[in-house]
Amino acid sequence: MDIIVLVKQVPDTTDVKLDPKTGNIIREGLDSIINPDDLHALEAAISLKETWGGKVTVISMGPLQAIDALSEAIGMGADKGILLSDKAFAGADTWATSFTLGKAIKKLGKYDLILCGRQAIDGDTAQIGPQVADYLQIPQTTYVCEIEKVNKKSIFVKRQLENGYERIQCVLPALLTVIGELNMPRYPDVGRLISACQEKAPIKFWNAADIGVKTRQIGAEGSLTHVIKTFAPKFKREGEILEGDTKDAVRNLIGKLAEVGMRSE
Repeated sequence: MDIIVLVKQVPDTTDVKLDPKTGNIIREGLDSIINPDDLHALEAAISLKETWGGKVTVISMGPLQAIDALSEAIGMGADKGILLSDKAFAGADTWATSFTLGKAIKKLGKYDLILCGRQAIDGDTAQIGPQVADYLQIPQTTYVCEIEKVNKKSIFVKRQLENGYERIQCVLPALLTVIGELNMPRYPDVGRLISACQEKAPIKFWNAADIGVKTRQIGAEGSLTHVIKTFAPKFKREGEILEGDTKDAVRNLIGKLAEVGMRSE
């Protein structure tokens, strides 16, 4: 089974700050990690390869430092990586990003399954997977929480809903977006990780010319949407101390809560 996994290197958002002037994330000094949902997609791909054979190819789009994410993926068990890196790719929205990834997948050729995380923690759009599937004109299933069965023609999965799940049979080739409940990602093997960081690592670099796209189709120029401003919401909380004995304090609290409830109606 030939599987493609789409991964993104993202800033560790546990300590993200925004530039007050530009509204952009201040990336300097931030640690970069593989997007958490994408790690679960990687684990699923490697597990399927161990059962069915074949190979796992990991694709990432980003600056040269994203090679670290591909090296980690190979350390986990992926067979090779492709880094889409070109200044022309910069500033892409989800549409231009999906188009670029789709062109790279078409250049790769044959595949049985594409896996990616539900969404990236630095954007939370959850649009890339579905848009790539739409561009490639293949079936898709999102929010996959369990892979039940696979055969040569189909994959059977559970798709998480708000209050339960759906069982879905999806014809191959197909694209799945997965969530954290799917599995527990393994740690990279030290030997494989060291090999992935060497000069002969199975990682290729493709630019815009390599995948046959024009600059007007990609990056900021090829984007259909543009971010005008990003900002962190400001929360203003007011507190009040209710004095008196317990009964009086409780009575005052109930009265104030009732008053607030009436205002909100």
